[in-house]
Amino acid sequence: MSVSLRQFFRWFARPLVLVVAALLTVVVATGFFGLRYLQERREANVAYERNGQVLETLERLKTVIADVEAQRRGYLLTLDPHYLKAYGVSDDSVRRDAQALKDLVAGDPLQSHRAGHLAATVAAKLREIDEIVKTVRTYSGPAAMAMIRSLDEIRSQIDQMVDHERFLRVDLDKRSEALERRKAWLITIAVIIVAVLAGVALALARLEAIRRRKAIAENIALHGDVLARDKKIRRLVDANIVGIVIWDLEGRILEANDAFLRMLGYDRENLASGRLNWTDLTPAEWRDRDARAAEELRRTGTVQPSEKEYFRKDGSRVPVLLGGVMFEQNSNQGVSFVLDLTERKRAEEALRQSEERFRTLVQFSFDVYWETDAQHRFTHQEFAEELADAPAPGSEIGKTRWEVPYLEPDEEAWRKHRETLDAHLPFRDFELARLAPDGSKRYVSVSGLPMFDDAGRFVGYRGVGRHITERRRAEEALRAMQAELAHANRVTAMGQLSASIAHEVNQPIAATVTNAQAALRWLRAQPPDLEEVRHSLDRIVEDGKRAGNVIGGIRALIHKVPSRKDWFDLNEAILEMIVLTRSEALKHRISLQTRLAKGLPVVQGDRTQLQQVILNLILNAIEAMVDLDDGTRVLSISTETGATGILVTVRDSGPGLDPADVERVFQAFYTTKAKGMGMGLAICRSMVEAHGGRLWASANEPRGAVFQFTLPLERDESIAAQQLQSNPAA
Repeated sequence: MSVSLRQFFRWFARPLVLVVAALLTVVVATGFFGLRYLQERREANVAYERNGQVLETLERLKTVIADVEAQRRGYLLTLDPHYLKAYGVSDDSVRRDAQALKDLVAGDPLQSHRAGHLAATVAAKLREIDEIVKTVRTYSGPAAMAMIRSLDEIRSQIDQMVDHERFLRVDLDKRSEALERRKAWLITIAVIIVAVLAGVALALARLEAIRRRKAIAENIALHGDVLARDKKIRRLVDANIVGIVIWDLEGRILEANDAFLRMLGYDRENLASGRLNWTDLTPAEWRDRDARAAEELRRTGTVQPSEKEYFRKDGSRVPVLLGGVMFEQNSNQGVSFVLDLTERKRAEEALRQSEERFRTLVQFSFDVYWETDAQHRFTHQEFAEELADAPAPGSEIGKTRWEVPYLEPDEEAWRKHRETLDAHLPFRDFELARLAPDGSKRYVSVSGLPMFDDAGRFVGYRGVGRHITERRRAEEALRAMQAELAHANRVTAMGQLSASIAHEVNQPIAATVTNAQAALRWLRAQPPDLEEVRHSLDRIVEDGKRAGNVIGGIRALIHKVPSRKDWFDLNEAILEMIVLTRSEALKHRISLQTRLAKGLPVVQGDRTQLQQVILNLILNAIEAMVDLDDGTRVLSISTETGATGILVTVRDSGPGLDPADVERVFQAFYTTKAKGMGMGLAICRSMVEAHGGRLWASANEPRGAVFQFTLPLERDESIAAQQLQSNPAA
C-alpha cells in the first residue's frame, strides 16, 4: 500500500471526516433527486401544456365542425351564397386544426393514430360536402340533405380523443401532486442539510479555531523547545563536558569549544588563525581510518563513534572517542563530539596491571583459581604453572566438586559442605584428598565466596584452592612429636604422683591382707563361720578390682598409644583422675570438692588426652596451694552443660595469676614454677583445641585461679541408643 493510501485511510478513520463524508453523500443524493425532480417537473409541464393544447385544438375543431355542419345545412336549405363564403373559411380552419392536432399528438401512438384517422375522415367528409354543394341545384334541398350523412362520426372520434386527453390530464394532476410532495421533501431535506452544514461549518470553524490556537500554542512550545534545546546545546558546548568541533570535509576546523582546545593544548588564537587542521592533528597510522570515516559521512551523513588519537600541541598524543554527523543544510560541514579517553586508558591500564598482579598473587599464593555456576558445576579453572600434577585442562569443567573422584572426607563432611553451598554461604579451608598420579594422597584446601548478580540472584561461587599435602605431612609429624611430648608429660606427672599412687595401691592391698586374715580366722573357728568367710572373700574381690582399676588408669596414662576418638562419660573420666590425686591433696591438707552435673551427655574424643588435661589442671592447682601459710585450701572441680557444649571448671584458692600472665601461661616454655618446663598448659590447650574446644584462665574470687575448658556437643543416635541399652535404669 502506498503512502498516499495509508494517509487516506488514516484520515478517513477520523470521526469528523466520517461525518463530513456522510453529509457530502446526503448532499450528493439530494442533488441527484433534485435534478430528477426538475427533469420530471419539466417533462410534466411540457406534457401538461401539450395536453392543454390538444384539448383546446379538439374543442376548436369540434366547434369548427359544428359551424361547417350549420353552414352546410343553411346553404342546402336556402341555397344562399352567403353561407358558402363562411363555409370556405370553416373548411380551411378544419383542415388546419386537424393538421395541428396531428402534430400535437405525434408523441402518443394511440392519439396519433386517432388524429390521423380523424384527419382522413374530415377530409373525406369535406370532399363529400363539396360534391354535394356542386350538384345541389339538380336536386331539391331536402333530397340533398338526405344525401349528406351526419358528422356524428367525426364528433365521436373527437370525443374519444378528448376523453383520452382528460384521462391523461388526471394522471398529470396526480403526477404533479407527487412532484409537489417530493418538492416539499426535497426542500425539507435541503433545509436540514443546510442547517447541518451550517452546524458542521460552525463546528469546523470552532475546531479550526481550536486547531489554530493549539497550533499556535504548539508552535510557541516548539519555539520554546527549540530555544531551550539551543540553550541546552549552547550550555553543553559552553559547559565543556566533552569536546565539540565543527569541521568541513576538507579537514578544516571551523569552530570548537574550550574543552576540545584544552584537550589538545591549543587556544582561541590558534583556532582563529585557521592553523588547526583535522589532518595535521591526526597521526599517520590513523589517517586511513579518517579517510574511511569521511567516505562514510558522504554516503550516510553520519559516522559511528570509534577510538583514535590526536597530536597535542606539545607533540604528545591523546586518545579520544570520536563520533560525527553532517549538517542537513550543508552537505560539506558537520559536527563531532570528542571524548578524552586519557583517564579511561589509565584506568584500563591500571586494571590490567591489577589483574596481572592478582593473577601473579593467585599463582604464587594458591594453586588453582576456580568458578562454578548456580548448580555448583565448575565453569572455569586456572592452575598455577608450577603445579606438576594438575588435572588435564577442561577435565573437571561441568562437574561438581563431589563428582570428581576423591578419597576424603567422609559422606557426613560432604553433606555439611553441600548444605553450606545450598545456603549460598562463604566457606574457608574445606579439605579433601584426591588420588595423586603416583598413588599417594594429594590434600587440597578449598575456600570460596558466593556470587550474586545485580538483582541479588545467586549465580555461583568463586574461590581458590591450595595443595596442603606437605602441610598435612608436617602436621602429622608435629602431632607425633606432640604425642611424644604429651606422653613424657604424663610420665612426669606419674612420677610426681608416685607416693599418691603407692598409697592408692597399698590401700586395697592392705585391705585385701586384712580381709584374708579375717577369713582364715573364721575358717579356724569351731565350727567355721562360712558366711563371714564369704563376706571377707567378697571384700577381697572388691579390693582387688579397685587396685586393678588404679593400675589400669595408670597404665592408660603412661602407655603410648595412637590418638583415637571414642564416646565416653566425662564425669567418670574426671573421677578416675580424682582417685589418683586424692592422696596428694590430703597430704597437703587440701579440701577437694566436686560438683559434677547429672545426666551429662557423652562426649567424643581421646579419653587419655582429656584425662591428661584434667590431671594437669588438678596438679597445677595443688602445687599452687602447697606454699600457702594459712587460710583455707580448696580445690573445686565442676561440670555443666552450656549452649555451646560441656564446660569443665577447676578452681583453686591459691595465690592466683598475674593479669599479664593469663594468656602467657599457655605459651610453650613459659612457667611460673621454679622447676617447671612450661609445656603442660601449652599441651593441654592444643589437646582441647584438637577436640574443637577452648581452654582459658581467669581470676577466682576472693583469691586463686580458675581454669576452664569446653567441649562441643556431638549427637550420635546410635551411641545414645547403646547407652540406653547398657543402662536400662537410666
